[in-house]
Amino acid sequence: MRLARSLLLLMSVALAVPVAAFAADQVLPLQQRMTPEEFKAAGLDKLSPDELNNLDNWLSGHGKVVTKVVDQSGKPVFYPTAEKAGPVQAHVQGSFAGFTGHTQITLDNNQVWQQADGTRVSCMASENPKIAIRRSLMGNWMAAVDGCNDTAPMSRVK
Repeated sequence: MRLARSLLLLMSVALAVPVAAFAADQVLPLQQRMTPEEFKAAGLDKLSPDELNNLDNWLSGHGKVVTKVVDQSGKPVFYPTAEKAGPVQAHVQGSFAGFTGHTQITLDNNQVWQQADGTRVSCMASENPKIAIRRSLMGNWMAAVDGCNDTAPMSRVK
């Protein structure tokens, strides 16, 4: 019986979390957030008043989810966590003759990268060369293009 009640509580929380996320700024009890039919369908009508109060208290501190897609300056964030993103292996669309200090590169996977500094690097001109863009030790992105003996720091713009 105790296991069944715990399972019911877990299922109730799983059903209630989306409701809490939707009403993240509200601190209303579940009975006021849900219709009577939703409340009963979630099995919350079987909880004691103390259990329901504990669930409400827990949800008020854990129900808010924030998804960040832009940074504070409004620029897009493509890798919002600090986790290591794998290298990008692709081909440059069109011809490439080096980094001019403001080079913007469109890749065959439709990503667009912009040179992040004013460094000028001349390279042997080529059509659709391979490019590898990897994280550096400092967390920046560095582009290495086939036929070019140097790399350049890049920022993803699309």
